[in-house]
Amino acid sequence: MDPSSILICVALEDELPPRLLQGWQVIYTGVGKINASLAVAEACATNKPELIINFGTAGATKPNISGLVEVNEFKQRDMDARGLGFDLGETPFDDEQTICFDREGLSCGTGDSFVMNPPELKTDVVDMEAYALAKYAHRQGINFRCYKYISDNADGEAATDWSAELRKGAEAFIAEVLNAEPQR
Repeated sequence: MDPSSILICVALEDELPPRLLQGWQVIYTGVGKINASLAVAEACATNKPELIINFGTAGATKPNISGLVEVNEFKQRDMDARGLGFDLGETPFDDEQTICFDREGLSCGTGDSFVMNPPELKTDVVDMEAYALAKYAHRQGINFRCYKYISDNADGEAATDWSAELRKGAEAFIAEVLNAEPQR
C-alpha cells in the first residue's frame, strides 16, 4: 500500500497513537457522526486520497465476535423517524439507507451514543463514526475500508471494558491491515 494515497480516519489518538504510524496520513476525527463528517470532508479536500480507511473500537452485539474485524455494511442506529412512518434506522427522504460495499464483512450500527444495552436496530457491531465516513466515501466515489477492534460487548460493562481494551487494537490493525511494523 502506498501511504500517500491513503487517509486513515480514527476517532481518538488513544485508539491509534500517531507515533505508531509515522509516514501515513492519519486524521483524528473526534467522537460522533458530525465530527467524523466534518473531519473527513476537510481532509479529503486537501489530501485527495484514493482510499479511506476507518479504524477504531466497536462494541460487539453477538458473543462470537472478537478481535480485529472488517465491517462492510453501515446503518444509522439512532435515526428514529418512526413517528413519521419510517422504519428505525431509515433517514426520511434519503435514497441511501444502508451503505454497503461489495465485499465480505460485518454490519455496523453507528450512532451518537455509547451503547451499554442491546440496541434496537440489529447489527453485528456498534460504533459512533463509521456510517458517516462510509457515506462520505460512497458519495464521493472514494474506496473505503473499515476495521474495528472489538473492545466490549455493548452491555452494562461496556464502559469499563472499552477503557481497558482501548489501546489493544492498534498493533493488530497495523500488522494485519497495513502489513507494516508499528513505530516505537
